[in-house]
Amino acid sequence: MKRWRGLLIDRYLAREILSGTGLVFTALLFLFSFFDLIHELNDIGKGGYALWQIGVFVALALPGHAYELFPIATLIGTLYALTNLAQHSEITVMRSSGMSRQRLAQSLLRIGAGFVLVAFILGELIMPFTEEAAQQWRLKALNNLVATQFRSGIWIKDKGSFINIREMMPDNSLEDLRIYEFDNNRRLQRISTAHNALYLQDHEWEMKQVERTLFTPKGVSVVHEDHVRWNSVLSPQVMSTLLVEPEQMALWNLHTYIQHLRDNHQQTLRFEVALWGKVFYPFSSLVMMLLALPFGLQRPRAGAVGVRIMIGIGLGLGFYLSNRFFSYLGQLNGWGPIYSTTAPSLVFLGLALFLGWWGEKRA
Repeated sequence: MKRWRGLLIDRYLAREILSGTGLVFTALLFLFSFFDLIHELNDIGKGGYALWQIGVFVALALPGHAYELFPIATLIGTLYALTNLAQHSEITVMRSSGMSRQRLAQSLLRIGAGFVLVAFILGELIMPFTEEAAQQWRLKALNNLVATQFRSGIWIKDKGSFINIREMMPDNSLEDLRIYEFDNNRRLQRISTAHNALYLQDHEWEMKQVERTLFTPKGVSVVHEDHVRWNSVLSPQVMSTLLVEPEQMALWNLHTYIQHLRDNHQQTLRFEVALWGKVFYPFSSLVMMLLALPFGLQRPRAGAVGVRIMIGIGLGLGFYLSNRFFSYLGQLNGWGPIYSTTAPSLVFLGLALFLGWWGEKRA
């Protein structure tokens, strides 16, 4: 009987928390979509960028916002639900019927496990594809090129070669391509210049209108070819890192790109921080739910509901900003990526445990 009663309470709590979180989630997404819309209106008319195209871009950007806002929405939604239950004395009834604080926390964690699963699906299966699609859509609508990293274009190291790409198109084709190939003694062996390059499959590209300049002990020779097959570690997945932020990439793509950088003896910390952030970020919803628990155990006085919601908004923004702060600080100081990504969650978990202990002490 006691177990059946516990299941009913869990189901009731889940319904209230899902309702509150869904309400907050919807409001936050509308707010951030409105900000996106206002920002994109500055480019309306450029390259035929119409209002309906802006609407498509804003819609494609929604999963990215949803992933970033998930812990904040969970915190505010849980706080809203628990405060409503406490205001109607339902929390008091639950506790007087034998439901301990630890049992209530366990119920929240079971509900939060579903949030963690949703966040993983959102961050791995939906956001990486919609974010890349959003950027490609915007570039095509603006008739624009992918932004270059230097005035001379994009530079990429591929084992014994240096690749210079002047223009990368939204369909991942490459324009005005130069490949500088060196031997083991770092002597220049060949310069290949291509008008454009199209990706075929299995890291194979087709270069068109190719001019090869060969440097040999006998002298310099130039060869012209219409079509040349080019094998490289580069692929559209690797090149997509130029379209989206590392935090918005899938874990496998991040891992692949980190391996590419390591093979070419380049810095990987920026992408390692993003990778471990993608691993741990969904679990921050559990921390946020535990942080909301101490505020929901006491019945609020008249007018205190709004104050608690404002506290939740402040804590949620604090968590969001501290995540960014520790990420950048870790990159600047060379901290371990795991420490940089878990520090904010551990700090807020400690705050939740302290507030719970303080509440029990005052009770």
